[in-house]
Amino acid sequence: MSISPIRQILSLGTQWPTLDPFLFCAHHLDSYPPSNGKLGPNQPLTGRSIGQDFDGIDGWNMYHGSSVPGFPQHPHRGFETVTYVRTGFCDHSDSLGAKARFGDGDVQWLTAGSGILHSEMFPLLNPEEPNPLHLFQIWLNLPASNKMVDPYFSMYWNSEIPKVSFGDPGQSVSVTVIAGSLDGVSAVEPPPDSWASRADSNVAIWHVTMDANSSWTIPPCDPTANRVIYAFEGRTLVLANQAIAQGSGVVVDPAQPIDLETGKQRSEVLVLQGTPISEPIAQYGPFVMNSTAEIEQAVRDYQTTKFGGWPWPTEDPTHGPLSQRFAETM
Repeated sequence: MSISPIRQILSLGTQWPTLDPFLFCAHHLDSYPPSNGKLGPNQPLTGRSIGQDFDGIDGWNMYHGSSVPGFPQHPHRGFETVTYVRTGFCDHSDSLGAKARFGDGDVQWLTAGSGILHSEMFPLLNPEEPNPLHLFQIWLNLPASNKMVDPYFSMYWNSEIPKVSFGDPGQSVSVTVIAGSLDGVSAVEPPPDSWASRADSNVAIWHVTMDANSSWTIPPCDPTANRVIYAFEGRTLVLANQAIAQGSGVVVDPAQPIDLETGKQRSEVLVLQGTPISEPIAQYGPFVMNSTAEIEQAVRDYQTTKFGGWPWPTEDPTHGPLSQRFAETM
């Protein structure tokens, strides 16, 4: 009798549980209204907890923003953020002096290392039509040896990110290879100090889009890796002959091939995979280290140095009304 590759089924919310070497995955899906002409929503903000708006009123959030949705400047130390914007835009600014506007399939990969301040705002650029936003932000841990490396900013534009297709037209499967390799195709090279830059890390981040009535088999990988398959779009996905409801994460045996099948609706899944770092984790908000003493030092360093300071005139800078994507570094 064959042994099922399914080890555990997780229930998903806005912030998805992950396994080492990942820390978590935030899934933002906001149905923003037309813009007010100032990159904010053309709707009253009354009734919202401005500065801490996560209630999803009318299908969208201001998050920590006061006039433009998003996350004004805040610190990070000891890990990496991988931000994949499928729909809409993100305006990035940081204490390195870098700024960018990215979206529509672009990926920003930021190694916080010893410490960085950054702002992530979601400008609403269309005053006539809704401004939907769909993005994933994945936190990838750093090993102790790399937690205090210099911060590093990377932009991977949609046109640079490889896509691999399987199956016939109308019943095809497309895989966006953000990290790792698939079917002989390798992702854009990750930042130099990332856990993903190590050949034996087995890190993969794949976004899989499946037509209705399609199927695909995820190839096996090193048995030391953790692999989780997140079914976030589509009514039902059949995984290893078991029906998986939308909004589920499935921890699977990485050494076994995993059969995926859709029904009458298209489906989308995110695959996160990697060999565990297997080190102690001490976390205090945006600081992820290996011990309480290192967390206390991170807080002191932030209070005294502000990780180099904030070179922008506001806490929540945005980059104008045009939808042009760009990146600038100092």
